[in-house]
Amino acid sequence: MSEDPIAILRHISKVFTAGGAQVCALDRIDLEIRRHDYISLVGPSGSGKTTLLNVLGGIDRPTRGEVYVDGDRIDGLSEQKLLGLRRWKVTYVFQEARLVSSLTAVENVMLPAAFSGARDGGVEARALELLARVGLGLRTHHLVHQLSGGEAQRVCIARALFNRPILILADEPTGSLDHQTRLEIVKLFEDLNTEGNTVVMVTHDPELAARARRKITIQDGKIHDDRRLQ
Repeated sequence: MSEDPIAILRHISKVFTAGGAQVCALDRIDLEIRRHDYISLVGPSGSGKTTLLNVLGGIDRPTRGEVYVDGDRIDGLSEQKLLGLRRWKVTYVFQEARLVSSLTAVENVMLPAAFSGARDGGVEARALELLARVGLGLRTHHLVHQLSGGEAQRVCIARALFNRPILILADEPTGSLDHQTRLEIVKLFEDLNTEGNTVVMVTHDPELAARARRKITIQDGKIHDDRRLQ
């Protein structure tokens, strides 16, 4: 597999103002994420993990430094172009399942097509394919309240994959699930990575972090450790 960088951070700092004081969330970070990486991002609460994820996805702009995704510099893009980035290249899976409660599982997975204006006949077929891929082939027409927490998170993962993104950013995607369901969801991320997807996952769970191919530890806004596990 190619190991070309899919994302590059150069001298990234991010400073927030809170209560009249400045808080440095990221401090001169340099990082390369290679295609097909599966990275666990770990560190104490408040260390900068989620901010780093948000800078990679164009949700937060760095105070200083340069961000590249798929060869393009993104830190100076307009909000409209950043929206396009998150629609087609970078996708998020959050800790809480962010589903539309009035829609079925398959309708939730089809939402990216609605946002992008796609109306071809393959939209539902694509959504059904993805739900089968995440083990929900028999739950396609269930409403959100009829799904377990783990099933709802699987719907979110299927939706995140709809537009075939090149980078999956997961922020504590198993944090609200029981132990067995956490293992099932992480196994799904492992399978997606084996199939060629690049995954960066924030987690506080040492067991899950150790299952990644690469582990990056953030402390006080800096990369404290970066090591290959596999």
